[in-house]
Amino acid sequence: MAVQSKPAPIGPWGKATAGAAGAVLANALVYPLDLVKTKLQVQVKPSETDKTAGDEPHYKGTWDAISHIAGADGIAGLYAGMSGSLIGVASTNFAYFYWYSVVRTLYIKYNKTSGNPSTVVELSLGAFAGALAQLFTIPVAVITTRQQTQKKEDRKGLIETAREVIEGEDGVCGLWRGLKASLVLVVNPAITYGAYERLKGIIFPGKTSLKPWEAFLLGAMSKSLATIATQPLIVAKVGLQSRPPPQRQGKPFKSFIEVMQFIIENEGPLSLFKGMGPQILKGLLVQGILMMTKERVELLFILFVRYIRTARSRHAARGAALATAAKAVAPLTVK
Repeated sequence: MAVQSKPAPIGPWGKATAGAAGAVLANALVYPLDLVKTKLQVQVKPSETDKTAGDEPHYKGTWDAISHIAGADGIAGLYAGMSGSLIGVASTNFAYFYWYSVVRTLYIKYNKTSGNPSTVVELSLGAFAGALAQLFTIPVAVITTRQQTQKKEDRKGLIETAREVIEGEDGVCGLWRGLKASLVLVVNPAITYGAYERLKGIIFPGKTSLKPWEAFLLGAMSKSLATIATQPLIVAKVGLQSRPPPQRQGKPFKSFIEVMQFIIENEGPLSLFKGMGPQILKGLLVQGILMMTKERVELLFILFVRYIRTARSRHAARGAALATAAKAVAPLTVK
């Protein structure tokens, strides 16, 4: 049974605000996992004869990375670059949910369909919305990745890191490094939210408002599917946006294909999936909390809008009653 589509009572701005609020809350709660997965994805295991990466720590896994980072930099080290990350998360998710809501509403309106779009259409709409969001928000992602991979002694603020990127060989265009990989990766949110809509109709048919645990379950399931399918591209994108590994002697990667080739040559094909443990765990928690929070915030928006409309109606009715009373009293006053 398909879920019947109805016009969104809060519109694209409300959906976007709800999505951004949920994303910021979720990412703030699990930020250390985001930092760790980034460090795991950019590290290159040095060979016995290769000494160029001797000064770079090599983490064996998620817990090993957390222990070493906390030991070297303190608990604060696990939150390095968080401010920039949350700005990026808020802007990306606001843009994504806004455009996704707009294009989905337009599709349903002009195709005059009574049910949800098909899975292929959902994926296409999600990809289009994701591409639009990436064009505007990728500079923040580039800066955040740089901040997360900086050593403690080289750590800089948001503006200083942006200046460092701009002063590189790519100039201002460096802020859009990895754009092609990011555009390819729009399949990730497309799969995520397309799967979310599909699973919602299958597991909870006919429900327009989900309970927190239901939204969490759907969000976690859909994000896991998307992460497994796109992990090599995620690793390549991080490699593009971070500083090049010591083996490259300062030479940045030019494409995500070049990153993938480098990883395969130096570490083997399975390394294209490095960092997948914290990536999936982070995705499970973030997407679950995000969708759970988004559903609650949307409900609050709906209640707020209804309250405003009711208040306006009461005010208008009161005004009309006073006007009627005034007209009835006016002739008596004239006499």
